[in-house]
Amino acid sequence: MLREQLEDIEIKLLLEGIYRYYGFDFRNYALASLKRRIWNVIQTEGLTSISGLQEKVLHHPEYMERFLYALSVNVTTMFRDPSFFLTFRKKVVPFLRTYPFIRIWHAGCSTGEEVYSMAILLHEEGLYHRCRLYATDINDMVLRKAKTGIYPLNLMQGYTQNYLQAGGKKSFSEYYTAAYNNAIFSSYLKENMIFSQHNLATDNSFNEFHIILCRNVLIYFNQSLQHRVHNLFYESHVKFGILGLGRQETLKFTPHEQDYEELEGGEKLYRRIR
Repeated sequence: MLREQLEDIEIKLLLEGIYRYYGFDFRNYALASLKRRIWNVIQTEGLTSISGLQEKVLHHPEYMERFLYALSVNVTTMFRDPSFFLTFRKKVVPFLRTYPFIRIWHAGCSTGEEVYSMAILLHEEGLYHRCRLYATDINDMVLRKAKTGIYPLNLMQGYTQNYLQAGGKKSFSEYYTAAYNNAIFSSYLKENMIFSQHNLATDNSFNEFHIILCRNVLIYFNQSLQHRVHNLFYESHVKFGILGLGRQETLKFTPHEQDYEELEGGEKLYRRIR
């Protein structure tokens, strides 16, 4: 029991130090998953304690960059949960056709696979030329990777299956060029993308959006931080704007549960109604 208490104290000191020195706020992340990732970093770096990790990240910025990469969850794929994108085509695209210009926010975009997926979908629906995709993440390292639009070639077979199940209308290979072991996605897909650092725990709204997608991010936050983020999204939505969440995420028991209606059961796509 004393050891657990000491560990909790060390974690609080580590997160408080990072917040005060670097401005990154992990203090309201879900503690159980946070502990696992912190100990993974400690083992990877050959350290023995959380206090030892604190000394490294506060005195050596290169450690902080690696720590930030490890702490932010960067698990994503193209057309992840294909039925979500299929429902987006059927239910959301007709709504988007009514707007002369469309702003979409991918919050917590990680390495960008879902941003490129959305660009492809909008291109096929004849809407991409009037869209602006804002892709944000806390982690500058993953944003740099996302900007390149380059992904391992060996992932393309799985991505192709997802694309087809999501209602893809072409051959998926038309969207990238194979070079050595990489797939380089076509430059025209990047034309309407803006990648920028944004911290959901501390930063405010920066525009009004017709679509906000934040999938498989909120599950790593505690209830207090989840409520903050839902307030942020609500403030950032145009009326009748669409919110997309991950499979294990929900609007139930949030401050804005009554302000949205679900478009289709199970797909976690919601329309703001008030």
